[in-house]
Amino acid sequence: MLHVLYQDDWLVAIDKPPGLLVHRTGLDAGETRFAMQMLRDQLGRHVWPVHRLDKGTSGLLLFALDADTARLMGGAFESGAGLSKTYQAMVRGWPANKGCIDHPLKQLPDDTRDLLERIQPAQTHFATLERLALPIFDGTHPDLRVARVALQPLTGRRHQLRRHMKHIAHPILGDATHGKGPLNRAVAQLIGAQRLWLHAVSLSLAHPHTGQPLHLQARPGPEWDIWQAPCLPAAGQPTRHPGHAS
Repeated sequence: MLHVLYQDDWLVAIDKPPGLLVHRTGLDAGETRFAMQMLRDQLGRHVWPVHRLDKGTSGLLLFALDADTARLMGGAFESGAGLSKTYQAMVRGWPANKGCIDHPLKQLPDDTRDLLERIQPAQTHFATLERLALPIFDGTHPDLRVARVALQPLTGRRHQLRRHMKHIAHPILGDATHGKGPLNRAVAQLIGAQRLWLHAVSLSLAHPHTGQPLHLQARPGPEWDIWQAPCLPAAGQPTRHPGHAS
């Protein structure tokens, strides 16, 4: 059963687990479980996803309960106007304390098979929350530098956070498409968990019908506790480093 975080007459928010597709797609034809169908069956009514999370991404996912609300919310998510979204990620390397990634992205094909290739503006704010070092030789340093970061996309492009972090040479750990396979496997073996380390933490917006501020939150699941030193195996305890952003 999906964990419902919020529900009213027009909207419902869930905490999506990692590894679950939002809806059916030709890009993953072998998958049989989808958040949209599961939530529909759970609530006993139709639901409309108003934005997407990648299959590997966990966290806050918002649905509309009618088509008119879905249209209102879809436009807001596409433009980013009036929305504030925050994600947490574990990334390779030690990024700057904070910054803005302003890097246009090519529109990716999806299950609509759009043949037009458009370059879309895309911006993401980031802030480094903590810098760690794992006992993995990365070819340059005796320890693998990793960091916990907060990410705030200002636009809603497909795979934006994963592509932007790769662009600044700090790919998200566990990203099979934009990261490095050997590194991801070494980290997974060390910490005993394999996933895309990206979680949608919060969403703030004006309610599309009442206009009232709506603040939704999905705390990272217990698997994120593995990044705390007492929870890691002795050989995998991270080293904390000073100078992280407050």
